[in-house]
Amino acid sequence: MRRPPLAPRSGTLLAALALGLATAFTATPAPAAPTAVAAGATATAASQSIAIDGSSTGRTFDGLGAISGGGATSRLLVDYPEPQRSQVLDYLFKPGYGAGLQMLKVEIGGDANSSDGPEPSHMRTPTEVNCDRGYEWWIMGQAKARNPDIKFYGLEWAAPGWLNGGIWSQDNINYIQSWLGCAQSHGLNIGYLGGWNESGYDKTWFENLRTSLDSHGYTGTTLVASDNDDVNWSVASDMAADSAFNKAVGVVGLHGTCWHSTPSYTGCPGSSTAIGLGKPLWASEDDNDSYGSEPSALARNVNREYIDARMTADIKWAPVSSWPSNLPFAGAGLMAADQPWSGNYQVGRDIWVMAHTEQFAQPGWQYLDGATGYLPGTGLNGDPHSGSYVTLKSGQDYSTVIETTNASAATTANFTVTGGLSSGAVHVWATDMNSADPAQWFVHTQDVTPHGGSYSLTLQPGYLYTVTTTTGQGKGSATAPAAKTFPLPYRADLSTYQIGATASYFHDWAGAFETAACPAGAGTPMCLRQVITQAPLPWHSDMNYTPATLLGDPTWNNYQVGTDVDLEQSGGAAELLGRIDHVDHDRSAYHLKIDDTGTWTLFTEDRSRTDTVLAGGSYSGAGAGTWHNLTLAMQGQSITASVDHVQVASVVDSSHVAGQSGLGVGGFQHADFANVAIAPLAGPTTTTVTSVNSGKCLDVTGASTTDGAQVVQWTCGTGKTNQQWTTP
Repeated sequence: MRRPPLAPRSGTLLAALALGLATAFTATPAPAAPTAVAAGATATAASQSIAIDGSSTGRTFDGLGAISGGGATSRLLVDYPEPQRSQVLDYLFKPGYGAGLQMLKVEIGGDANSSDGPEPSHMRTPTEVNCDRGYEWWIMGQAKARNPDIKFYGLEWAAPGWLNGGIWSQDNINYIQSWLGCAQSHGLNIGYLGGWNESGYDKTWFENLRTSLDSHGYTGTTLVASDNDDVNWSVASDMAADSAFNKAVGVVGLHGTCWHSTPSYTGCPGSSTAIGLGKPLWASEDDNDSYGSEPSALARNVNREYIDARMTADIKWAPVSSWPSNLPFAGAGLMAADQPWSGNYQVGRDIWVMAHTEQFAQPGWQYLDGATGYLPGTGLNGDPHSGSYVTLKSGQDYSTVIETTNASAATTANFTVTGGLSSGAVHVWATDMNSADPAQWFVHTQDVTPHGGSYSLTLQPGYLYTVTTTTGQGKGSATAPAAKTFPLPYRADLSTYQIGATASYFHDWAGAFETAACPAGAGTPMCLRQVITQAPLPWHSDMNYTPATLLGDPTWNNYQVGTDVDLEQSGGAAELLGRIDHVDHDRSAYHLKIDDTGTWTLFTEDRSRTDTVLAGGSYSGAGAGTWHNLTLAMQGQSITASVDHVQVASVVDSSHVAGQSGLGVGGFQHADFANVAIAPLAGPTTTTVTSVNSGKCLDVTGASTTDGAQVVQWTCGTGKTNQQWTTP
């Protein structure tokens, strides 16, 4: 809802009113505290008294953060050109510029898919350690370079298959400690460690991990339990009943405890048992909103998690949506950066939601419980509250964060400041959460000078405000180039890569595809090799995906893709995929598959994982250690397949219209791919079909689009879509 038009005003007050905030003061000191409703507000606005008392009690704020992991969520950011890559990192981590993240949680890689791909393992056998594998070290280093005070938190989703005893084993404790050693080699201190993401917890394992960490010099690393969806706070009850478990765990971290999405509001249940532990309580994964759809949910969570459950940290999944848009949970990051070929990125309101707290309060600040609560009345979408507010302080400074995201009417907030806090000017920042205009996000609207420790502000519905005595905030101004389609033709030139690298623009879905020296016969020195030969321990039992990697633009439609492939091991199979339009448990696309027995198959898979064979046959020269070329050409509904440069199939099919290309391997075995190349094809021609005898056109009766529609001849007409026919 929007407030009615206001009469023009001048100076900073005009800017404030334009952003939906009215005040009983201008920036000039008033002779007396006003009592009237603020100019421009309705006379019937509800009111709320907020007593900001510096002597009030409250918990310690631990910070806001984001999760790079679960999985491969930051993968494409690595491939961004400069300066765009640094600009994205600035919006995420640079203080006084964007979100200013205070905590970064990363996945401890296990080479298994953990939502949108796998995170590489640093230790693929019991004796091999590679501390440079993967990109989480890089992103942590970039975060630390921008904010030396940022805290790091590690958590597993999956693990290598060689662990004896699975996740809850001594092998895994050793594996995690090895990962901590890698972090130290990169100059990174991991402040927090969790167990197994959303997969239960083992109390004895946490106790053993704590003992082992202490004995190996990691006394400063705090354990977080249980990183599960646990609205009943079961882990807190177990800690209260088990002194050894309670001693081992330093932070209670839960997922999904608060759910404030629109349109459904289900509240944020707290736990007196958890509060009674006297330990920090965290929302250690917040994933109930996504970029561009409902950032207001994040604004509600950040405030209400503390109000309802005394949770002092919120960690958002994910910092940046840097995975292909046809994969699950597309756009769930604070911002989007999934076009490294164009450099385009998008800064959404989620960044500024985080900034409304993180640019105004630092970890170690204290919540003031007496100046924390709900605005009067009920809100929209079943929300029992019209808005909320929390106040934090450090020394004489304080900041109050107020959200009115589900409010239906204005509220006048009357502030009084006591208890040794600053009586000087307060600075008001505002974001219109209902606006798609970036100019209406995170705007410094005005400065207000209290009189006698009091001031009033009229809060408009649909906003997020911060009122603060602090200074030094800022709004980044970098802009991205326009989005564009991945240009074709494209050839994956791997000749300049070091062995063991991740090739640009390839996004692994399962397994690990790394650069490696080509076996003889490739005609090029460097290949892309699937290197995992033992199935990892999956995050969930239904995520035992076979290896695959994706390349390209989800909007590609008419193109030809080809690759040379060598199946190194007997019993192997490999696939070339085209027009991949969806990937989850399915790989919805066209597939050209060969195996080492000499069989080839062209098939289509849909989103229900149903495979339909379009053609099949045999090819010559098959066997492990032999090179073969696979080519798929997709032009409208014409799909052709070639093996060793000989066309083996040509079919008409409309199952998939557009999507990326990809490479697949039939299991966890070595396979090499070389000379991957994609070329554009002209789209099919649309024309009319005219009868030589009558001069009339082939016509679909009534312009019907249903199956079985009648086709007749009819008088030709310009622009009639029911007389347009596509030909290959």
